[in-house]
Amino acid sequence: MNKMLLVLTTLLLLSPAIAVSDIGDKPLRPVHTFSIVARDAETGELGAAVQSHWFSVGSSVIWAEPGVGAVATQSFVDPSYGPNGLYLMRAGKTADEALRALLATDQHTDVRQVGMVDSNGSVANHTGENAIIEYCNETGDGYAVQANLMWKPTVCSAMVKAFESTKGDLAARMMAALDAAQGEGGDIRGKQSAALLVVNGDRSQPAWGGRVFDLRVEDQAEPLVELRRLLVMARAYNLMNEGDEHMTNGEVEKAIVSYSSAEKLVPDSHEMIFWHAATLAAGGRVDESLPLFKKAFDMWPLWRELVQRLPASGLLPDDPELMEKILSVK
Repeated sequence: MNKMLLVLTTLLLLSPAIAVSDIGDKPLRPVHTFSIVARDAETGELGAAVQSHWFSVGSSVIWAEPGVGAVATQSFVDPSYGPNGLYLMRAGKTADEALRALLATDQHTDVRQVGMVDSNGSVANHTGENAIIEYCNETGDGYAVQANLMWKPTVCSAMVKAFESTKGDLAARMMAALDAAQGEGGDIRGKQSAALLVVNGDRSQPAWGGRVFDLRVEDQAEPLVELRRLLVMARAYNLMNEGDEHMTNGEVEKAIVSYSSAEKLVPDSHEMIFWHAATLAAGGRVDESLPLFKKAFDMWPLWRELVQRLPASGLLPDDPELMEKILSVK
C-alpha cells in the first residue's frame, strides 16, 4: 500500500462521519445494473443515472452532492460507497483516491461495481472479477459508465457513444446513455426502475439544496419512458419556480416568459396554463390572459374559486372589474 492510500484509508477508518458497511454473512444479491456518473465541464453540474430490473434502484445506487461529486454503487451493492465517497471527495480527494480508499477497506471488492466523478471531472470506476456477466466499465472525459448482468457486452460502448454524441445539458446526455444501454438489450432480467440525479456545481449549497433534477421511477414496465416524461415535467416546473422568483422580485415580464415556456413544455397542464394567465393579468395584459383563463377553468373548474383569492395575496390587483372580466369567460 503506498503512502497516499495509507493516509486515505486511515482517514476513512478514523473519521466519525464514515462507517464502512460491514455486511458480514448477510446474503448478497445483484440488484443493480447499468449506470453513468458524469460532470458537465461548462456548467459544473454533477450527476448520476441508472436503470435496473429491481424495485427503487435510485434509492441505493446513485448519490451526488453539489460541487463535490457523484457516485454509482451497484452489482452486489454496498450503499456506503455513496456517502463515504462523497465525504472523501469533499475532503479534497480525487475520485480515484476516494474509490481506492474505500476498496481498501472492503472485504468484498470482487463483487462490487462502482463509478465516481469529482468536481474537477476526474473519474474512476471498479468492477470486481466476480460481478455477473455480461459486465463492462469504461471511462471518458468527465464520465464513467458501468454495467453488470447485461444481455450483451456492448452496453458500455453504446453508452459512451450516446453520451459523447448527444447535445444538450447533463441530464439529456445521461438520459441518452441510458436509452442506448437499453437499446443494446440492457439488463438480462428486463426493466423495472430507473433514476436520474443532477446537482449544480456550487459547493456552498446546503445538503438539501443544489438539486437540478432528482427523479425516480420505482416500478414501471417502461421505466426509461417514464423517466424521460418526468424529466420534461421537471424542466417545466423549474421554469415555473423561475417564474415565481421573478414574481417575488416584481419582474412580471420575466415571469410571463418563464411561465409561458413552462406551458409550452407541458401544454396539457392546467396548473401551468392558469399561472401563465394570472401573470399576464397581473401585468396588465388582460386580453391575452382571458383565453388561457377559459382553458384552465374548462380543465379544472376550481380555478374559478382560486382566482378570486389571489388579490388578497397580492398576486392580482384588487380590482372588481378585472375579476368580473376574468370570471365571465365562458
